[in-house]
Amino acid sequence: MKSMNNFKFEELKVYQKSLDFVDLIYAQVKTFPKSERYNLSSQFRRASTSIPLNIRPVK
Repeated sequence: MKSMNNFKFEELKVYQKSLDFVDLIYAQVKTFPKSERYNLSSQFRRASTSIPLNIRPVK
């Protein structure tokens, strides 16, 4: 078992999948209607990027 000093959050499967999810969301919001591109796409981007940011340890 790794000690906390050697812990690498980047190796967590959930972290890697969250980055894939961010990529998926960014690609998907490009397909939104123009009327929703600002408000809705902004909300989707912020929500998706918060996932990996919340997995990362705070220094």
